[in-house]
Amino acid sequence: MPESPAFEFRAATRLVVGRGATARLGALAAELGCRRALVVSDPGIERAGHTAIAVGALERGGLAVTTFTGVGENPTTDHVAAGVEAARRFRPDLLVAVGGGSSMDCAKGINFVHSCGGRMHDYHGRGKATGPMLPSIGVPTTAGTGSETQSFALVSDAETHVKMACGDPRAAFRVAVLDVLLTLTQPPRVTALTGIDALSHAVESHVSRAATPASRVFSREAFRLLAAGLPRVFADPADIAARETVQLGAAWAGMAIENSMLGAAHALANPLTARHDVVHGQAVALMLPHVVRFNAAGAAGAAGHYAELAACVPALADGDPAAAGERLAAWLSRVIAAGGLASSLAGVGLPSPDTAWLAAAASTQWTAGFNPRAVAIDDLVRLYEEAR
Repeated sequence: MPESPAFEFRAATRLVVGRGATARLGALAAELGCRRALVVSDPGIERAGHTAIAVGALERGGLAVTTFTGVGENPTTDHVAAGVEAARRFRPDLLVAVGGGSSMDCAKGINFVHSCGGRMHDYHGRGKATGPMLPSIGVPTTAGTGSETQSFALVSDAETHVKMACGDPRAAFRVAVLDVLLTLTQPPRVTALTGIDALSHAVESHVSRAATPASRVFSREAFRLLAAGLPRVFADPADIAARETVQLGAAWAGMAIENSMLGAAHALANPLTARHDVVHGQAVALMLPHVVRFNAAGAAGAAGHYAELAACVPALADGDPAAAGERLAAWLSRVIAAGGLASSLAGVGLPSPDTAWLAAAASTQWTAGFNPRAVAIDDLVRLYEEAR
């Protein structure tokens, strides 16, 4: 028998799942021994009433609460600095993030700097925390980033717009509350952007160079749930059961990322966001089918791993396993179209982008190194050209 691979698996976050589970926030905070909560959210979530629901639940639990809602669509070092100042004034013993990936990432960024000092740039990379960090709770209002189940914060430099991945096990949420009722106010486009992002997490983490037998359990289950739920949500946004399926799939995909990382689709997407303001989920959607085909054609083992994912979708299960990558890529393109997202760079207003510049920027992205097939600058240029 072949020798068993050596690997580690980390799961630091307790999941609390259920309709209306946000009402348990006060009790969950008390279990952590906390009395003063800083709630990190954004103006849209505040207008939707979700921030107030969380604040009310915490206050009913006897906590003193204040809010910081100065979070932008893509959190920057400036947003984190403003949140750190709010924390300095209030002196919380708990951080509660209510919102999408932006709010959750900003809360983690605030935690790094408030707890350990310095500035956000000091935590770029993995394992840079210098001491204990505040306990935190994540309450996602979207089903996409999986930030609730991973220890990384994606924060952009306010001047250069370069995204920094800042991760440390101590930054992970102690608890994540999955309450599908908070996702019902998402506009259809946000549902599509976040849902496709989650789907990309499942696909890329499954074939990552750092994937393990344990991480692939979560990647496959995330993909199975998302493949079943997303088309139903796109067809009927009021289908709460389908939304629950997607929300749990997104959380499992986050768990997979935590233990395996991503790949070239994310490396290619980030420069589109930084230079051309293409929303992250749309940028990933543009590149993912092309990357799947690229990997399936030349990465040892990738075709087999794509076949494992294809087996989760009845319409893709039959056929030559060696061609599973092509079937998967075509299916991804159909789901992306069903969500109303653009399938080409021209479709987002970039018919003639500077692919050489974009490729050079993509080559510096951390996730590029985890792609199952090595990507040279020429490969990245070609992938952008295929997406035109």
